Amino acid sequence: MSGTAAFAQYPSLQGRVVLITGGASGIGASMVEHFATQGARVAFLDFDRENGAKVAERTGALFLPCDLRDIAALRAAVGEIRVKLGLVTVLVNNAARDDRHGWETVEPDYWDERMQTNLRHQFFCAQAVAPMMIEAGGGSIVNLGSVSWMKAQGGMPAYTTAKAAVRGLTRGLARDLGPSKIRVNEVVPGWIFTERQLEKWANPKDEAANMDRQCLKERLYPPDIARMVLWLAADDSRMVTAQHLVVDGGTV
Repeated sequence: MSGTAAFAQYPSLQGRVVLITGGASGIGASMVEHFATQGARVAFLDFDRENGAKVAERTGALFLPCDLRDIAALRAAVGEIRVKLGLVTVLVNNAARDDRHGWETVEPDYWDERMQTNLRHQFFCAQAVAPMMIEAGGGSIVNLGSVSWMKAQGGMPAYTTAKAAVRGLTRGLARDLGPSKIRVNEVVPGWIFTERQLEKWANPKDEAANMDRQCLKERLYPPDIARMVLWLAADDSRMVTAQHLVVDGGTV
């Protein structure tokens, strides 16, 4: 696809207050940029102060440093966003870390910390934001999953467990929040070539094996995920909820 190709603009996102977790780098930073380009009022949370400040300067988004494992801090940040920007009607639960770990080495403290990093905050962000969406008359929550567990990927059992649980969280919240016109969906990224992936795990052998499984023979990049999230946030997808949408080039 040409780099000059025009992508969709969504009038319903103009002026909408959007909260993105993990927005300082990678997929999250791309989503901050894409929502800002749509004219949304964007806030994002991340514990990476240095990169968060750069993204905020580049996009004009509101950056609040926050360790999402600290639920009290998370709740305080959501309250601050309401004061500064207004009622949040789009939440993107993006933050996660796919650090590799062997099953033999995992201890209970590490397991619990991985659940806090990759799963728990998704629920508590939704819990904190849902009352604002109810007050506003509706909203959209997008949770980020992963194809890793769907592909039976090894080498990080706590991560794959947490990401598999995102499916259950999404469908349960969609049922609970649907009567309030709040939609809850999951976007499932494939192997997205972020700077972190390129620095830590991308190598010719693994990339070739993954590309062999893909139907579409191109690398996936953060904007490929951001554009799917835009659609789920916009009114164009108004009757889509409790679904998972895989963006992986066709590996699963």
